[in-house]
Amino acid sequence: MKHGDLILVTDMQNVYTQGQEWACLDTEGISLKIADIAAVAKERGADVCLTRFMPPQTPEGTWKEYNKKYAGINANSWLNELVPTVKELTQTFPVYDKSVYSSLSIPQIREAARTATRVVLTGVVAECCVLWTAVDAIDLGCKVIYLTDAVSGFTRQKEEATELIFEGLSPLHILMMNTEQYLGETD
Repeated sequence: MKHGDLILVTDMQNVYTQGQEWACLDTEGISLKIADIAAVAKERGADVCLTRFMPPQTPEGTWKEYNKKYAGINANSWLNELVPTVKELTQTFPVYDKSVYSSLSIPQIREAARTATRVVLTGVVAECCVLWTAVDAIDLGCKVIYLTDAVSGFTRQKEEATELIFEGLSPLHILMMNTEQYLGETD
């Protein structure tokens, strides 16, 4: 039985804010949209899950190189914390750590996606963790909503490339809309 939407808030960590090594275009702006979405989600009976990307503790293959290259980021607890606006949501909604790109690698999120009516994607990085999560959700058989103004990438060109991929999967597997359209939906 389907239980309503699952709002996935992917990796909204300080390392993706302006001035940081992995800064995305609008991490701060989308955090405000995510807060609005989460407030409405509870009223609609939707689930909300948050993720943080954390380095693999026992890396294999190229993840060993990743850990070596980004050791400074990995060791900085502030960079790995959720941005303040999103961190407030952890008082109400669960946050899960992952060490791969897809949020569906987390068993609790995978099960929530399996029983959700739709999986709604927000967060960072559009062309990385959000993209992998979308593909994983589609493979699981989920209907996916990609909120174009609640997802940010490293550059506008990379955001557009991600959206172009999703256009090829729309409308059967994925719907693209903005936050206003999503929040304006009625049952």
